[in-house]
Amino acid sequence: MVILGIETSCDETSAAVVSAGDVRSNVVSSQAELHARFGGVVPEVASRRHLELVSYVVRDALGAAAARLDDVEVVAVTTGPGLIGALLVGVAAAKGIAFGRRLPLAPVDHLHGHVAALYLQPEPLEPPFLCLLASGGHTLLLDVRERAGFRRIGTTIDDAAGEAFDKGARLLGLGYPGGAALDRLAHEGDPEAYAFPVARVPGFDFSFSGLKTALLCAVRDLATDELERRRADLAASYQRAIVRALVGRTLEAAEATGAERIAVVGGVAANSELRASIPGAALAPLPLCTDNAAMIASAARFVEALPYPEYLALDAHA
Repeated sequence: MVILGIETSCDETSAAVVSAGDVRSNVVSSQAELHARFGGVVPEVASRRHLELVSYVVRDALGAAAARLDDVEVVAVTTGPGLIGALLVGVAAAKGIAFGRRLPLAPVDHLHGHVAALYLQPEPLEPPFLCLLASGGHTLLLDVRERAGFRRIGTTIDDAAGEAFDKGARLLGLGYPGGAALDRLAHEGDPEAYAFPVARVPGFDFSFSGLKTALLCAVRDLATDELERRRADLAASYQRAIVRALVGRTLEAAEATGAERIAVVGGVAANSELRASIPGAALAPLPLCTDNAAMIASAARFVEALPYPEYLALDAHA
């Protein structure tokens, strides 16, 4: 089955062609530079940019896969969660393509998409496993028993890990998006220089708001020249605290649930220290960590597609 996937949940406009678990193409147009001047994603700006890009990205994905619309058998699209205006652009585009070709349309949950990145070739992962999903908007622990879904056993009670990375990078003057920049700077610093707190909350939940406040206080206490000298140490110590929180809670959950396999997905899964801190874990391939349409097309294989024309009433959810 040839699936055309479309993803527009935040600030990446993406389209992909997936067939039998093989990624034939995965085109991602990032808006990072567009939003950098604001220090974060502006929803209205993101929506308008998706409108400008989505048709071109779909054409590029089909061209890279050496495919035509005549070859597509199912259209898949992210319906949520995400920025509602951005999501509606992708949903409208998917409806138009599917309706015009009288094709079925598969509505895909964005979080399911991240997990489904693990089901693609060349090394698809078979459930059951415990999955840490850490991204800019979500930090979750998921008990995955089947490819069609999962059971949530832990979440963040305030900020997501990816947001903590980006906000920390902003406090250190690294710009937006800051997760990758903070990771690079951390390699130059001492992760034991500062004892940043790791929150302990009930169950298998996470909390990062106190950690962000601790970094803010540390930065404010330093003179400008001293901050410049200690910036790498701050980055390394801050990153170590986030990773320690993610890894510690994940290992606790694995022991409590008897999980024999651990997987890590989402944008934060690209962090070098996190990838090195859970030996033996199944890691989403780096190109599939951040938002992309290949993971959406992958998830579409395990959800019920809506037949033509029932999906015309399909809506997105924030």
